[in-house]
Amino acid sequence: MSNSTRALLLRMAPSIYGPTILFTLGQSAVMPLIPVIAVGMGAGIGLSGFIASTLVVGQLAGNLPAGWIVARAGERIAMLIATGVAFFGAIGIVLAPNPGTLGVAVFVIGFAAATFGLARHSFMTTRVPVAFRARALSLIGGSHRLGRFGGPFLAAGILALTASPVAPVWAFVVCLALTALLVTCAPDPEQALPVQRPVEEPEPRTAGIRAAVRHNRAPLARIGGSAAILSGLRTTKDVLLPLWAVSIGMDPAGVALVVGIAGTVDFALFYTSGQVMDRFGRLWAALPATIGMAVAFLGLSLTHDSPDALTWLLICAVVIGIGNGLSSGIVLTLGADLAPPGDPSAFLAAWRTLVDFGGATAPLAISAIAAASLPLAAAAAGTLAVLGAAGFARWVPRYVPRAHRKP
Repeated sequence: MSNSTRALLLRMAPSIYGPTILFTLGQSAVMPLIPVIAVGMGAGIGLSGFIASTLVVGQLAGNLPAGWIVARAGERIAMLIATGVAFFGAIGIVLAPNPGTLGVAVFVIGFAAATFGLARHSFMTTRVPVAFRARALSLIGGSHRLGRFGGPFLAAGILALTASPVAPVWAFVVCLALTALLVTCAPDPEQALPVQRPVEEPEPRTAGIRAAVRHNRAPLARIGGSAAILSGLRTTKDVLLPLWAVSIGMDPAGVALVVGIAGTVDFALFYTSGQVMDRFGRLWAALPATIGMAVAFLGLSLTHDSPDALTWLLICAVVIGIGNGLSSGIVLTLGADLAPPGDPSAFLAAWRTLVDFGGATAPLAISAIAAASLPLAAAAAGTLAVLGAAGFARWVPRYVPRAHRKP
């Protein structure tokens, strides 16, 4: 890492990476307990699962309004607004008198998370030099992974002390307060880092989401479609690997071990992904990642009844973890590369909506197939990965040429 790269990343740590870790840490401490809280209010298993899923629905619904907020208020103010809205959502969880109100509160948190995420994405797109954009964005992915990894452990420690499923929500409130403090008191990144103006004449400012989609519909549909598939593969592995482990007779500790191994490998590679993208091009991260996932899922589909099923599951989990780690930051980076330089927020709102839609629908489809046959579900996930790899191989060289090189 060069001195200039290190200096830039350190300047962004208090206002970008620190808030990302705190926001995700608190959210990840609360979300696994939402079904528990819902059941305690009298909701059934099905309704509890639906209430937990309103987080994703809130993110999908919030992406497009988030583009409007960021374009008008700026990235820093948008992050503060999102933190405040999430604070009210967290308080809503604590005070919710019934499952319906709880679902609304979780939806609000998802809505706020969309604005928070888009504000970070837009800031990095306009202010980080292209030469090390991927490394900067891969650290966003790593910060998110760190928060997701630590959140459940934070919740477990609080539960061990209090035995109250609502107690971790207060940890989320504290994390939000610290997030707001960092965003407010840290040096304003919008003042510290000037907007990176492209050498070529910038595109005119768009008139909103519809215009951004209309002006960029080809790359949005083609590369965005492949990115949505990758997002779907990431969420699919969170569903499929535990189901597979249970189906071959593993106990809960074994299931946790498999998921933990995949997560550890994933986290270990997040910065490597950014280095690869900045040095060799975006395709060298996207293609190996999706091909690796395709091989792992397709291979897994053939091993369910094997006497070595456990060994094969561990091997495939590691390969999937490698693929997921190598693709850390690729969705953010491709979105930043494709966004109009003069006005990225509207395009990024549409981009994130498409990607989140893929992440939300793919596991639902795979789960429906798994109800009939787990090997068939794994094969379907592998086929989806092949389609994603083909899309990246075809369209990334066309729309994101190798102009993005290391400094």
